[in-house]
Amino acid sequence: MSESDDTTPDGSTSTEEPIESDPESESAESDPEPTESNAEPATDGSARVGDEPDGDGSTAGSGDDPNEGGSTDVETPDQPVHAPEDAGVPTGSTPLEVEGLRRTFGGIVAVDDVSFDVEAGTLTGLIGPNGAGKSTTFNLITGMLEPDEGTVRFNGEDITGLEPHEIANQGLARTFQIARELEEMTVLENMMLAPKGQVGESLWRSVMPITRGEVREQETDQLERVWEVLDFFEIDHLAEEYAGNLSGGQRKLLEMARALLTDPDMLLLDEPFAGVNPSLEKRLLEHIHELREQGYTFLIVEHDMDLIMNNCERVIVMHQGRVLKDGTPAEIKESEDVIEAYLGGEV
Repeated sequence: MSESDDTTPDGSTSTEEPIESDPESESAESDPEPTESNAEPATDGSARVGDEPDGDGSTAGSGDDPNEGGSTDVETPDQPVHAPEDAGVPTGSTPLEVEGLRRTFGGIVAVDDVSFDVEAGTLTGLIGPNGAGKSTTFNLITGMLEPDEGTVRFNGEDITGLEPHEIANQGLARTFQIARELEEMTVLENMMLAPKGQVGESLWRSVMPITRGEVREQETDQLERVWEVLDFFEIDHLAEEYAGNLSGGQRKLLEMARALLTDPDMLLLDEPFAGVNPSLEKRLLEHIHELREQGYTFLIVEHDMDLIMNNCERVIVMHQGRVLKDGTPAEIKESEDVIEAYLGGEV
């Protein structure tokens, strides 16, 4: 697996340093380009699934649940919890099409002629050894970086080079390995920022008598939707907690919930299980499977090969900036090239 303002999955901006100015690389993957960097492993969970303390001993929840195992091979429930709104991309189509992506940093080729597509309504995994180019590819797809060559199409539209918020507005949302919440705002306030097309974003409309009623009506509808999503991810009990007080896994839940509020057709998840304890990892997987049952499409970057093999219908393997293998989990497991890449052999 830049810009002057970083953009969150919902298309809003934050004052963090731009992606390309970060001198560090992602903790689990040493891509040549700067990416979401060096996440310290955190252990946690929401209070409903069992919490472990953060590194400083604090937690927004309470004790471990001894009944939750560490298995990541999740059985999809017979009656999955319905997501607040169904996604709208027909199954069998290919909403995301990546063709010939290339990106260099100085003399280093980070991504070289990367091409693949993702079928609607599927879980697709993107894996590879450290430095394979996975995060660079994610950043090129979502507008955090601009490719030197190649095109990205989403729902048939060329989105190459668009700003991250423009891509999010078209229905392609993403999360980051290091969650990007606004720490001095509550969980509820973070969630209320996510829905797009808010009338109240205009100061004039929010104060003019002729439009104030429209603003209030929209905010009421959005608040109802926010509570539905918080309940879906089982973090509604944290609504009034400051986001900065959440433990690592709870922040992952918040970020995924916030991304869902943008009404995406497809979600790109960057290391969603990094630093998450086994019980919360299982819960996150259940949420992803439930959303997939509603028609959402997922592309997931992950280093845990077994987790991807057990939960994705299709796996794309990258190595040294190129797509090494693309196929079913069974095909990937039997590939000598993939085995050699992970064991350090020549490919």
